[in-house]
Amino acid sequence: MSDLQNLLTDVAGVSVGHATDLALGSGVTAIVFDAPATASGSVLGGAPGGRDTDLLDPSRTVSQVDAFVLSGGSAFGLDAAGGVQAGLRQAGRGFRVGNVLVPIVPQAILMDLLNGGNKDWGLHSPYRDLGYAAFEAASGGPFALGTVGAGTGVTTANLKGGLGSASARTSRGAVIAAIAAVNAMGSAVVGDGPHFWAAPFEQDGEFGGLGLPSSFHTAMRIKGMTTTATTIAAIVTDAALIKAEAHRLSIAAHDGLARALSCAHLPLDGDTVFAASTARQPLAGPEEFMELCHIAGQVMARAIARGVYEATALPYAGALPAWRDQFADLRP
Repeated sequence: MSDLQNLLTDVAGVSVGHATDLALGSGVTAIVFDAPATASGSVLGGAPGGRDTDLLDPSRTVSQVDAFVLSGGSAFGLDAAGGVQAGLRQAGRGFRVGNVLVPIVPQAILMDLLNGGNKDWGLHSPYRDLGYAAFEAASGGPFALGTVGAGTGVTTANLKGGLGSASARTSRGAVIAAIAAVNAMGSAVVGDGPHFWAAPFEQDGEFGGLGLPSSFHTAMRIKGMTTTATTIAAIVTDAALIKAEAHRLSIAAHDGLARALSCAHLPLDGDTVFAASTARQPLAGPEEFMELCHIAGQVMARAIARGVYEATALPYAGALPAWRDQFADLRP
């Protein structure tokens, strides 16, 4: 990966912070931009939850955001953006309206209320405080993967999910990176085995280096119908994009969900991908933008597989096993 850490923070001007509550079985991840970033997003799942996602439509007026939030907690988790917004307000950040600054913080949530954690939090949910803690923890350096932040309580059809990330460069040197909290209705692995659907895109053994199996099990494998799911994610680049291009990049990144999960974009998934540009590098032209779209699906697929690969099981009875529990002897 040359000088890259294979993380979202490889994009200059981006910080990531987690707040993790293992007793709750949930958490929050904040993606904070050093300066307002041109942003958009797309929602292709049938059961989404989010805040300010309509604002990201290319036809809407505001084109830049201060942060993204990925959170557990289903609709209760929407309080997390308020915590990140509070931290940004303290820092004097936000969209100016007269003499008032309003931090712009789109958020996506996932359903982790039925994973066995203690959700008896009383009158007010803990997510606003978790959001503020994630903002306070945000840094531009390496960050943890697996059962952390928004990846704390996530699951897939047959294995514990997690928080993953991956990065790459275009042929002209622009950096593009993905982060994903993998709470899919479907599965990230082929059948009951250790092989990841994303294997063709793996770099440097980042999720075990096992390649593809000799045969494939293609029957649908999903969570029970009494739950809902959602993979929520962001794709970020330092190449300068306009809002419409960021929207197209988010759609291209959804290809990574289809490559890494069987199935994705189901009626009970809320699959959402945010996209942002820090505009640190000029975009060379249409060819480089198409290359960014091409790479977006690959880095997203890799981030999803890494999230499952790096996860650990939640610490209570009946928790879904992690990949490393089932296939520990295959880890390098």
